[in-house]
Amino acid sequence: MSSVFNLCNPVFFANRYNNLNVKPHNSRYKIHVTNSRRTELWEQRTTELGEQRVVNTPVSQADVINDDKEVIVGTYGRTPLVLTSGKGCKLYDIDGKEYIDLTSGIAVNALGHGDLDWVRAVTDQANVLAHVSNIYYTVPQVNLARRLVASSFADRVFFSNSGTEANEAAIKFSRKFQRFSHPNKADPPTEFISFTNSFHGRTIGSLALTSKEHYRTPFEPVMPGVTFLKYGDIDAVQELLSSGKIAAVFVEPIQGEGGIYGATKEFLKSLRSVCDKAGSLLVFDEPLAGGLPIGATLVTERVNAAINNGDHGSTFAGGPLVCAAAIAVFDKVSDPSFLAEVTKKGDYLKNLLKKKLQGNKHVKEIRGFGLIVGIELDVAATPLVDACRESGLLILTAGKGDVVRLVPPLIISEQELDSAVEIIYKCLHVLDEKSSN
Repeated sequence: MSSVFNLCNPVFFANRYNNLNVKPHNSRYKIHVTNSRRTELWEQRTTELGEQRVVNTPVSQADVINDDKEVIVGTYGRTPLVLTSGKGCKLYDIDGKEYIDLTSGIAVNALGHGDLDWVRAVTDQANVLAHVSNIYYTVPQVNLARRLVASSFADRVFFSNSGTEANEAAIKFSRKFQRFSHPNKADPPTEFISFTNSFHGRTIGSLALTSKEHYRTPFEPVMPGVTFLKYGDIDAVQELLSSGKIAAVFVEPIQGEGGIYGATKEFLKSLRSVCDKAGSLLVFDEPLAGGLPIGATLVTERVNAAINNGDHGSTFAGGPLVCAAAIAVFDKVSDPSFLAEVTKKGDYLKNLLKKKLQGNKHVKEIRGFGLIVGIELDVAATPLVDACRESGLLILTAGKGDVVRLVPPLIISEQELDSAVEIIYKCLHVLDEKSSN
């Protein structure tokens, strides 16, 4: 059996966090950064660079947004919000307003903001060694790899800096494996299967595996040889595998960007079986959380045997600092009691949403897995997202823009979930206003 397992973004495992004794804020508008401290911070933003003085002057939200528009490449349709600090499941903007965070930095801050163990791990490692490149061996990288191997099917790990990079590695490893496995074949399998509603990243190979055309079209031609099949259609997969041209099948067990859809266990098990029979690799694109930029591609020894020195690499990947951070997260979220709490809170959130929202005419379905939850609407979700933000709650969209995506930190409390759902409930009226317009 040969497999490639791509771990990216955050692991949605569980919660045993309440040892931090963080006193909750009583006011959503509590000032988190004092005015004197803010003045001091802005004064520090004046820097001498040789003979050239660069003066960083913005002190208000409008100033920051205007400066961003002048100096940052326009790839992001940003929310008009400048965030300056966070603690637990709360974020604070430049004016001190408090928000409940149900975004987790797009599902990567599993332990929320400022977790004491995570901060300690990062600080201790930064004081010793942050980066040396992969020319040398480092202890945190080996220790993290040991944990990933021990808790999965894999024998080896390749580290990268993001999910899309992990997928690029999986693409290269899949093609190299097929060439290695068919040494006498002039045209070994080089093509790929991906699925509808998929999102695998924005670099050119991962982009080719992403089904949404509006992501791919501006950059075509992308990598050729990718066929998109209906998510869950095992017969179509088996038929295409019989061509002998497929190097690997890429699948998300849970499609987050696609709208919070999950594959059945039967489908995933069947994929494993038909890929093994055809000699194609199976790539599960799943989440890994470290709180800092990290990705990992996990492979079996059989796949590793096809990889040689120089076949792939990365300057920053698997550095001591990010691996120390990832270990701190891994050791918490892999605890069975933490996982049990996440499952419990996930059920609590879905039941609460159904109780409060399911009677609304615009709510079509509430679905999810653990603390990854989607609310499908019959109208665009953006007005609701905007209204919630104004009321102190940060949430995301997904799918075709008609799904509200809730991905809170795994440490979130039931009280915080109660507050978040109440805000969503009270903001639902904006959907009536927008639909009537």
